[in-house]
Amino acid sequence: MTSSKPRSPESLSEVAPDARLEMLQAELARLEKRDWWLWAVAMCVMLLLTAAVLSMSFPGLIAEADSIFQQSLDQAVRGLVGLVLLFNLHSIYQQTTIKRTRRLLAEELVEAKQFYKQAVTDPLTGLANRRTAEDNLRREMARARRRKLPLTVVAFDLNNFKQINDRYGHSAGDMILCAFAQKLMYRRRGEDMAVRMGGDEFLLMLPECPADRVPTLLERLRPCEVNFHGTRLPVEFSAGTATYEAPETGTQLLERADQALYADKRARKGLHAREPIVA
Repeated sequence: MTSSKPRSPESLSEVAPDARLEMLQAELARLEKRDWWLWAVAMCVMLLLTAAVLSMSFPGLIAEADSIFQQSLDQAVRGLVGLVLLFNLHSIYQQTTIKRTRRLLAEELVEAKQFYKQAVTDPLTGLANRRTAEDNLRREMARARRRKLPLTVVAFDLNNFKQINDRYGHSAGDMILCAFAQKLMYRRRGEDMAVRMGGDEFLLMLPECPADRVPTLLERLRPCEVNFHGTRLPVEFSAGTATYEAPETGTQLLERADQALYADKRARKGLHAREPIVA
């Protein structure tokens, strides 16, 4: 029987957060199976030993008095009773060990989930972070190639964010970031991924979505504002859209979205255009 002891924190800290989470979940599942197996074996052994004691005691009840036979029978019954007691002690010990190990694994699992969440999400907005976006983008690109489906990304940059941050402070800037992140989360589809790439840069990953549907989505993100100590601060953005074209890489796709974003930003400063530019 394999050991059910949890891995040491040192060994777990050396693996990736997602791999660590899977390892702990697998160990906990194995421990649950072992617990059920132990209960099943205990019940079977108890029934067999009880049946053996009864079968050995029953002939003694109906047989004629024979001191030698009765003495041997008593010794055998005592031996079986002793085995039952020993097995019960062993089962209690195993159950105690399993409960202690399960508790340790559950605590490590909670820590692993928290660590995994910190590793894949942005702590301020709760959106996916850049690393998560890059990993997911590779998977979505492979799926788009395999199934011949569109894959669109939209890059966002908040307008005048630095000026607001400098004038009203980082608390106002954080409120603006969180407000825009909430808009992205509430207006996206369930299969879309909203990402904070860093600073005031965001990304929407839209599987199975052609570029011509993006303007409708962007209109749903407007208007947006926050109330900072009685002052209404608008949350305005520029956006750039790019649709995946095989066999380009994820870096190339994001670069095209950034180029469209910068073009839209220049256009808004000069011509006050309302629609994003599509690459």
